[in-house]
Amino acid sequence: MDFLQSRLLPLLTLLLSSLLFFYFNNISKSSHIGCSLVPYNHYWITSKRIVTPQGVISGAVEVKGEYITSVVNGEGWRGSVKKEQVIDHGEAVVMPGLIDVHAHLDDPGRTEWEGFPSGTKSAAAGGITTLIDMPLNSFPSTVSEETLKLKIEAAEEKIYIDVGFWGGLVPENAFNASMLEGLLSAGALGLKSFMCPSGINDFPMTNASHIKEGLSILAKYKRPLLVHSEIQQDLESNSELKDGIDDVRSYSTYLKSRPPSWEEAAIRELLTVTKDTRAGGPAEGAHLHIVHLSDASSSLDLIKEAKSSGDSITVETCPHYLAFSAEEIPDGDTRFKCAPPIRDAANREKLWEALLEGQIDMLSSDHSPSVPELKLFDEGDFLRAWGGISSLQFVLPVTWSYGRKYGVTLEQLVSWWSERPAKLSGQELKGAIAVGKHADIVVWEPEIEFDLDENYPVYHKHPSISAYMGTRLSGKVLATFVRGNLVFKEGHHAPAACGTPILAR
Repeated sequence: MDFLQSRLLPLLTLLLSSLLFFYFNNISKSSHIGCSLVPYNHYWITSKRIVTPQGVISGAVEVKGEYITSVVNGEGWRGSVKKEQVIDHGEAVVMPGLIDVHAHLDDPGRTEWEGFPSGTKSAAAGGITTLIDMPLNSFPSTVSEETLKLKIEAAEEKIYIDVGFWGGLVPENAFNASMLEGLLSAGALGLKSFMCPSGINDFPMTNASHIKEGLSILAKYKRPLLVHSEIQQDLESNSELKDGIDDVRSYSTYLKSRPPSWEEAAIRELLTVTKDTRAGGPAEGAHLHIVHLSDASSSLDLIKEAKSSGDSITVETCPHYLAFSAEEIPDGDTRFKCAPPIRDAANREKLWEALLEGQIDMLSSDHSPSVPELKLFDEGDFLRAWGGISSLQFVLPVTWSYGRKYGVTLEQLVSWWSERPAKLSGQELKGAIAVGKHADIVVWEPEIEFDLDENYPVYHKHPSISAYMGTRLSGKVLATFVRGNLVFKEGHHAPAACGTPILAR
């Protein structure tokens, strides 16, 4: 018996050790399975078109856990592969996941409009791996440490991609340094303000004095202020609009109600305070970002002048301003209403020119959905309908489809949708396919065309309100990886919502 024990005991010890090693080594893998459509966390992605900071290569990307651990040009990767899984994407484009710095997911408080689950599912299906949620149109608006905590709690275990949060700059907190510092210390990536009525009661408009105070606080944290740049102007000279003679179903009526002079006036006022962000200025370290620029004339000229003077300032525009023009919008089709408005075809051409020349820094969706009832489809009243373009799932194919005639390259897409948004939002581990970065990756086929119709799977809560429905696009998203998890693959999402809430530290 002693002899048998002496023989069996080492074997049992070895077996137990092996089982314990296997268990602890696979805890992360077992939890990883619910978060990912692939059951492994160490693998290679191969393709003949991988977009890297050094250019487009044919090769492979090694992923281990959340990170990219190697990027290999050519066939050299084959000698490095041992037992790891290889996911071959052939001729499909492999590039950094998109980072959308401007979206409204309306959670908590208005989840009937969108919500974190449907919003991030649609983002994943569109190749977006990181989204920064706006402080409105949720309820309550995110203007304090307490309301930011509500937003974070609402996002827990409900997001399929990584989500960060902008805080709100409003008159209530603009002159209250401790309130703003509490909001920023709690993790807000920066602040957002409106220079015109926002349409949301608990998010009132700000002026230059509020913005100056906000920049002074943001300078300490080296974070940006995003501004909706429109100031209401006197429209009394437009007697027809004032007297209600114009047809409210005509898009031209709405266009006249928000002329380019609104954007120009706001930006002119902003530039009286952005000089503080110059090197050596009282707000050095802060940064001002103008959201959804629509006017490609005087407003853009002012921004170019501020940049040349050393102001820390950037500007974005949105795919809907690059895809549509005022002349094409049908009477009563309020899906196209947004603020600032979609302008004429000549303005659209100038926006493309500015984007291609680098005068416009980046793109964002400004995904702003609502319940269909607020769009007033039966009435078609452009003046009373809720404004906002629902677009989150479509921004990659829209940018590509409408940009091809301008010669847009894959590297430019990455610059506008990944690299520069990562810098604006302070995400140093995102925005590029490079060693040490998060394995946030989109795989897509630029050549595949598809119709956005009732048969196409759309994950927005209310697909019918999107202005893109009914269009034909190029650029089908095949797969989306977030921190190494395959969260979307050809019509299927991962079983669990394992995205990470992003908080500034």
